[in-house]
Amino acid sequence: MAAGSAGRISPQFPEIEDSRTGSCPAEEDSDNEGEDIFTGNAKSPQLNKGITGPVNKSSKSNGLFLEEEEQDMFKEATVELSLDNSENDRKKDSVKPSVSASSVATSANLFPQKQTVKDYEELEEEEEAGGDQFELNIKVTDPKKIGDGMNAYVVYTVSTQTELQMFRHKQMMVKRRFSDFLGLYEKLMEKHASAGLIIPPPPEKSILGMTKVKVGKDDSSAEFLERRRASLERYLNRVASNPTLLQDPDVREFLEKEELPRAVSTQTLSGAGFLKMINRATEAVNKMTIKMNESDIWFEEKLQEVECEEQQLRKLHAAVDALVSHRRELSTNTALFAKSVAMLGSAEDNTALSRALSQLADLEEKIEQLNQEQANNDFFLLAEHLGDYIRLLSAVREAFDNRMKSWQRWQDSQATLQKKRENEARLLWANKPDKLHQAKEEISEWESKVGQCERDFERISSTLRKEVMRFEVSPFCNITYRRKRRSVI
Repeated sequence: MAAGSAGRISPQFPEIEDSRTGSCPAEEDSDNEGEDIFTGNAKSPQLNKGITGPVNKSSKSNGLFLEEEEQDMFKEATVELSLDNSENDRKKDSVKPSVSASSVATSANLFPQKQTVKDYEELEEEEEAGGDQFELNIKVTDPKKIGDGMNAYVVYTVSTQTELQMFRHKQMMVKRRFSDFLGLYEKLMEKHASAGLIIPPPPEKSILGMTKVKVGKDDSSAEFLERRRASLERYLNRVASNPTLLQDPDVREFLEKEELPRAVSTQTLSGAGFLKMINRATEAVNKMTIKMNESDIWFEEKLQEVECEEQQLRKLHAAVDALVSHRRELSTNTALFAKSVAMLGSAEDNTALSRALSQLADLEEKIEQLNQEQANNDFFLLAEHLGDYIRLLSAVREAFDNRMKSWQRWQDSQATLQKKRENEARLLWANKPDKLHQAKEEISEWESKVGQCERDFERISSTLRKEVMRFEVSPFCNITYRRKRRSVI
């Protein structure tokens, strides 16, 4: 048996006929008769001796099994193919299996989530085809205080290593102020936010922290500077992870150019800052008054996910802040207790008791250091990252708001066009040919505006869809969304 199996030929795939017109000819074993679960009736294949294994009376000749008139398309069907590679290759090339429409519909019903996974796979393939896979390493290090008093400021060293051809050098090192980071964000928002891109936000300003840096000593502000340095580094890497933002001339200039023009519109107490506050308040009022009639359920579901995630993370961030404060307070009280026990042990006349109190004081000091380290870890590794991702989710929500603004402009232009047409009808009714020509020109102008607004809305919707999908699979955003991998298919 084993020696003869090497020369066996794999069976031919059964030819499929239309279930409405074709019929299955009689076979030698009447128990093998049955309706093909994919196409109805099919011709009986000529099986050779290469098929091994037990034969069930309720099985069909095509390898699929039936159990008491109940069709099961996922039962095991074992076919042993020939070991002759050349013969198998010829059979593989000659056989063209055909699949009916009913089998395609059945597969679509059985795997409803495959399309979503395919979307992520297509996005990854599109990014790879577009050259989005790149090597870029950005570090922000060495914060240094320049000047004294209230005129002092801090500069950071931005080091970049890359193999991309768009940069003039493979290694670059520049000095940047915090206002330069804010200026870069303002430029990117001005150019790309209206197109549907998600612009990563920089760390927030801290007037209290900078005041300590300007008037205090270096030791007292070291914690604040380290926290800001890490936040700025994460901000730049998030910006560089977006291929569209990386190709922006302002980003390349920020990483390469030695000196940048000072960004004056980023000051909190400046006129530009005051106008931004007014605009934000106006936009908040408009969001409450404008109700968008969403035509795509995908955007509505994603927006709800982002808002729910942001709300939960804000609650978690508040709980972590309370935990950090509790640990620091516990550390302070433990230090006071250790000091009191040490003083009590030094005043005790009994040698054994004095030694025990001294050992207790040493233990409490170690506990105090442990609580302080734990508080710092909770703050830097958890609270700071949570704050970053909350701001990032706010940027995603702002991208959805920009899409809503585009939709509102489209609706406003349609309403204006309708008014222009009504005005033209009134002029026709009143028989005023002198104003009719101007009305027709206005109608033509607003028709073009409506078409442009519609195209802008469709373009921002398409861009935002890709941005959200990239946001979900980005390694810089995996704290709120589990990273999708191809292995899940």
